[in-house]
Amino acid sequence: MNKKMIAVAGAFLLFMTALLPAQTADEIIREMDNLQSFDSLKVTGSMITTDRFGTKKIDYISWSEGDDQFIIEFTSAAELGQKILRTSEELFLYYPDAEEIIRLQGAALRQSMMGTDISYEDMTEGNDTLAKYNAELMGSEVVNGHDCWVIELVAKTRKVPYPMQKVWVAKDTYIPEKGQYFSKSGKLLKEMQVLEVQEVKGRILISRMVLEDKLKKNSSTEMIMDEVETNPVLGRDFFSLDQLAW
Repeated sequence: MNKKMIAVAGAFLLFMTALLPAQTADEIIREMDNLQSFDSLKVTGSMITTDRFGTKKIDYISWSEGDDQFIIEFTSAAELGQKILRTSEELFLYYPDAEEIIRLQGAALRQSMMGTDISYEDMTEGNDTLAKYNAELMGSEVVNGHDCWVIELVAKTRKVPYPMQKVWVAKDTYIPEKGQYFSKSGKLLKEMQVLEVQEVKGRILISRMVLEDKLKKNSSTEMIMDEVETNPVLGRDFFSLDQLAW
């Protein structure tokens, strides 16, 4: 193929690319959420927090169904048997030593969970981003070697942990490679970075990530997913108060 033909072919490809419909911010976020969503999911993992007091590891098992039902059971010696239940907009804590169930509301949902950089809302937030946020495509940047869309999310309601977010979504995998979480005034509160991913049933899932609390000095929590079981069969009343005390 001579140079003239190569130039013509290149121009044709550019023309055809220009004709392809550009993805909107909503379409990108919807695909990102869909790839991380399952009818039900069981995860065995750990959280490793590093701060001025040292390093602490907490092991857990979590079950989820849809976008709004979660149970997390802690299996480390110090936290053994403690559980978190979230159904729709309600969140409950169970302490086995006291055989007590506590309902968390309002600002309490934003408290640190077990002394980590992760709040109760962070841990149990579902993959229904567009129900809570308006999305706007801001441009592209390279993160972790991936060309990413940069999308700004502004809350539709006050019932979300962060009034504003900024997310970098990889164009090749739709993985959110990086996230920043802001107060209403625009102050950076937390930052997330993906460290590792794994393939599960043909999908690419986040298997290791780190979250930094920007309001604390030198504090971060690494979340690791060791085992993932997709679509486990869960009982009809699995996500209930009775399940917490079981």
